[in-house]
Parts: sequence; structure tokens; C-alpha cells
Amino acid sequence: MDYFVGVDIGTTATKAVAFSPAGKVLAKHSISYPIHHPEEQLSEQNPNVILKAVVRSLSSLASQLPGGNPVLVSFSSAMHSLILVDKKDEPLTECIIWADNRASDIARALRNTERGGAFYQKTGVPLHAMSPLCKLIWFRNEKPELLKRAKKCIGIKEFVFQRFFGNYVVDTGLAAATGLLSCRSLQWDPEILDSAGIREDQLSRVVDTTHVDKWTPEQRERLERWNTTREVQETAVSDTASPISLEAFAQTAFVIGSSDGALANLGSGATIAGSMAVTIGTSGAVRLASRQPLTDPEMRTFCYHLTGQQFIIGGASNNGAVVIQWLKEKLLQDTTSSYEAFLHTASTVSAGSDGLLFLPYILGERAPLWNSKARGVFFGLDAGHTSAHLVRAAMEAVIYNMYAIGRILMEKQAVSVIYASGGFTESDFWLQLLTDVFALPVFVPENENSSALGAVMVGLQALGEELGTGQGALGMGLETGQGALGVGLGTGQGALRAGLGAGQGALRAGLGAGLATPVTFDLTKGKTFHPNAENHAIYVERFHKWQRIYELVKGEF
Repeated sequence: MDYFVGVDIGTTATKAVAFSPAGKVLAKHSISYPIHHPEEQLSEQNPNVILKAVVRSLSSLASQLPGGNPVLVSFSSAMHSLILVDKKDEPLTECIIWADNRASDIARALRNTERGGAFYQKTGVPLHAMSPLCKLIWFRNEKPELLKRAKKCIGIKEFVFQRFFGNYVVDTGLAAATGLLSCRSLQWDPEILDSAGIREDQLSRVVDTTHVDKWTPEQRERLERWNTTREVQETAVSDTASPISLEAFAQTAFVIGSSDGALANLGSGATIAGSMAVTIGTSGAVRLASRQPLTDPEMRTFCYHLTGQQFIIGGASNNGAVVIQWLKEKLLQDTTSSYEAFLHTASTVSAGSDGLLFLPYILGERAPLWNSKARGVFFGLDAGHTSAHLVRAAMEAVIYNMYAIGRILMEKQAVSVIYASGGFTESDFWLQLLTDVFALPVFVPENENSSALGAVMVGLQALGEELGTGQGALGMGLETGQGALGVGLGTGQGALRAGLGAGQGALRAGLGAGLATPVTFDLTKGKTFHPNAENHAIYVERFHKWQRIYELVKGEF
């Protein structure tokens, strides 16, 4: 039995998902790991723990599917991580993740300069503490000797691939999120590298998202042995010390893939004309697909490469469901209600929360404010408000922030449908709130593993190129109703199609004679929510007041 694996290296967990040729999830395995905060503004992880999670997740899938044939493994990864490694390829630092704020002052100062504006226009990466560019400038200023000792400055997926295959490569998707790569030439920018205090040879070689490697027997066996060492066993996180076997992947193609956000768009189907993706988990993001790199005059949005001539533009928010978690556990100290029951209390309050508004910036904010000093504010509290009002106001605030990002993107491209993903899709109430605020239909794909599926889709394209057809271009159809995602894989007969405009939504990949079963991924299965015009009118009025309140108080943060 053939199957395809998408590995999603996330901020809090690594998840590996095995898909059948029909797009069915055959098996999955997830391993979580902690974030360490050795000082107030620092957010770090142990890169070896994450590597172990990747290896053990793959081993678990193979054990769940004995006798199966993993045709490919393709990778999605969180963006903006930074690890300095020495001449022996050992980490000099922990994995510094996107949430780390040590470079916030550097980012703020650079953002307010003409040079900073020029850097943004070159790279499409907003100047924020999340950016590896700003982190590298911090090392240049604060720990220059450590930066000089660094053989390479890499992200977590690069660390995994180096341990897997012995070389340093980075896909264009993750490279584009570093703030060091030109979003137009897809090459490292010499002027920006000079500002960061590094040389080009300290960075990985930039490769296409369809780059393929395969394990040698020695590489595979070394990883199996490494996972049995005492040091690695002592780093076990949310997983048993079960035996490791990677033999099933001896002939598997390993595809480098891209970033989690870009692949979420691809895997959910949100790459056709008129579609926009909204993802809300712990954090949140709003994204559009584009045929060309697009930046914002006010530096409010990002522009990252997807594959070929495709780019993802959008904005990411620090404050998604984490706001509700904070409200439940810290402010209201509700230790008895389930998460679902807690959210349900909001439905007892009318749209607009009876005048109560909330600025949800408990973790500072990225898009659209790019203000790490912003903080949460309740406005308009009166004696009639209850805890249910606080819950609804907080939920509305998270969506208002998504709407603020979405309005910027909709200035660049028309949008007719939203594709929703992330943990918030488990709440119909929250989805209805989203559709009412945007006044657009919201589609929730049946597949819950959009980044992993997107990685597999890029992997299928890579397999087609490896087979030498020369027809492996992933062409997202961005004309209305012409959503043809064309990938020739093997015989030239393999059309991977996502035509959601004309009801032709079967996503197909024909792998020629290479596979026993044709591949068919159908991205049209799911449920749709439609807006309530009366509620939308209320929300628009409240949204504009919400924006005015931020403008009034931002100088006090």
C-alpha cells in the first residue's frame, strides 16, 4: 500500500500524518515539547528534542502501517527560528523561536529608519523581533564572539535536514521568512547580510521547495542509533521510549517542502482566485495567494514564497485562542468548565457584547500593528456586564484583529470566500462570528491537517520533477473559476486540479506508472457558514470604534 507523509514541525509539537492516494488519513502521530523562558523576553527550545520528535513520529507511522510503502515524506515548518551551530555542526544556541522578544528594541529602531523600510521592500518581512534578521543584529551587538564562532545560522528544519542528510539547505519558503532573502530574486541579499554581521557562507544553500534527498543506509542507521543514546532518551517528551525503526523509509523520497503558513493555504485549497485563508490556533494569521511578490507601503503585511511563481501575502497575530485561554485560566480562574462550555457562554450575549470592547494584545502584537508593547484593554465595562460579556468581547476582539489584517489584504485582491483552519474551527459559534464580521462565506475543509497535506502536495510535485517529465510546475489558477493546480507527475498525464470556481473541485495527481493507485485529493469536502447581515452591521460599527480606541491609547503602552 502506497502512502504519503506530511511532517509539520510546529511551535509546540511535531505532527506526522500519513495520507492514502485517496487523501484519507491512514495514521498520524504527534509529539509535543516545551518552550523555555530562561529570561523574561526569551523563548527557546532544544533543537535535539525537536529532531527526536520528528524521527520518532516517522517511526511511529511506519509501525502503524506495517508493510506499507511510504513513497515520500515532505516537510512543513514554523517560520523565523534561529540556531547558531559551530564547526562540528553542534548547536551554540538553543532554537530561538518566533515568539522570542530579545530583539524588540532593535526591530523598533530599524523599523523607523529609511534603511529599515528599504529592507522590508526587498524582503517582504516586517521588521519585528520575530525576524531572524533582527535576532542576528542582536547577536552582532550583544554576543559578537558567539556569532563569529558560528559556522552556520539556521532554522529548525535546516537542523533536521543536516542531521538527516549531512548538508545545509533551506527551502525558498523558509528562507523568505528570515528577512535576509530578496523576495524577488530569491537570493540572499548582500547589503542585508552585511547589516546582520554575517557572511553568505554562514547561511544554508537556498533550494526550491521541491528539493529531494534520500537516506543512505549509514544515515538511516545513525539516526536509529542516536535515538537510543542515553542523552536522547533523557530528553523524551510526551512519548514513550519505544524502539526506533526507520527501515520502511529506506527508498523514500524526502522533500524539503516549505513554511507552515504557505502550505496551509495550499492544503486547504485557498490558492484559487477570490479565496483567503484565516487560521486561528494559539496565534492567528490571514493569508492570500499571489502570482507576484506584493509588499505594503506601511509595512503591515508579509510576503513569503510558496513555490514556483507563487507567493503568500498576509499578516500574523500573536493573539488567537491564547486570549481565551488567558481569560479562562488567569482572569476568570475558571477551572471547572470545559473549553467548549466556556465558549458557549458567549452565545448568551448579543452581537457587540452590549457595548463592551476588548483590545486583545496580551502578548503584544504583530500584524497589523507591529507593536510589541501593545497590551490588553477592556473598554466600556458597566455594572450590567457579566463574565459571559467578557468572553464574547474577547472572541469578537480576536476576529476584529483578523478583520483588520484582512481589510489590508483585500485592498490588494478581491476576496469572495474565506477558508478557515486551526483549533477555532471546532466552535461553530466562533466560525459564525468570523463570517458575520467579514460578511463573507466561510468554508471549513474536512481535512484538519492542511499544512501536512500542503507539504504532501508539494512532495507530489517534486516526485514528478524527479521522474523527469519537466512538467512539474505547480500552477495555482488565480483567474476566477479557473483554479487549475496543474502538476505533471511521471507520464505527463497527471493533472492535479483544484477547480473550486466551476464545481470541478476534485484535486487529482496522476503519478503515471510509478504508483499502483492514482492519487485523488478532494478539497471540496467540508461545511460552509454564511453571514448574517444584521450582525455584520453591528460589528462594522463596533470595529471602527475598536480601532479608534487603540489609536487613543497606543501612546500609553
